Amino acid sequence: MEFSSFTFFFMSSLVSFHFIDSKYKNDRPTTEAEVTGLLIAALFAGQHTSSITSTWSGAHLLTSGKHMSAAVEEQMRLMEKHGDKVDYDVLSEMEVLYRCIKEALRLPPPLIMLLRSSHADFSVKSKEGVEYDIPKGHIVATSPAFANRLPHIYKDPDTYDPDRFGTGREEDKAAGAFSYVSFGGGRHGCLGEPFAYIKAIWSHLLRNFEMELVSPFPEIDWNAMVVGVKGKVMVRYKRKRLPIN
Repeated sequence: MEFSSFTFFFMSSLVSFHFIDSKYKNDRPTTEAEVTGLLIAALFAGQHTSSITSTWSGAHLLTSGKHMSAAVEEQMRLMEKHGDKVDYDVLSEMEVLYRCIKEALRLPPPLIMLLRSSHADFSVKSKEGVEYDIPKGHIVATSPAFANRLPHIYKDPDTYDPDRFGTGREEDKAAGAFSYVSFGGGRHGCLGEPFAYIKAIWSHLLRNFEMELVSPFPEIDWNAMVVGVKGKVMVRYKRKRLPIN
């Protein structure tokens, strides 16, 4: 399941035309360098993060029998209800798969550092009660790789446990709106978040293939711009379509 080269070229061209004609609020046109940077950012956001998220999701699912079984059972229930139909509404019903992918994005998040510029003076207080003053014009940084493993928010933070996001636990809300920051937050949160949960890809794989991870569980490549895996992730697969009752 991937876009053809023509489709990818067409979509990239369409986006570039919008960027070329774009202007800032003060009516200044975007420069060629800015348009180039925006296109490169779009390529990284759409290609690297999606492929890396899919890889991490698979590595975790294929080494977690409990959660793999739950994800497959969910696909069987949906096929019994909807047949082969997979559209936006059906994807929205895939809560188990959603939690599995969300947990893979927590361990680790694609970006290890998010930066924002302070537009006004403000203060923040830590959970220990220590207050910090942030002056206007300063750069504020947060690390999702650190924030998503805070033990006072996530129980056993180094353990892959998609159920932590389920009803009754909801650890991603334990400390407020920014307990889970894989996509940043606020008005400048990642616009691609709805697309990052690559449920369409894994729904297809779970329905049509029996898979086994034959290489060791991958190490994290912290040196990469987008945090991926070190080396190759090798999977043995066999076509095995799930039955529709």
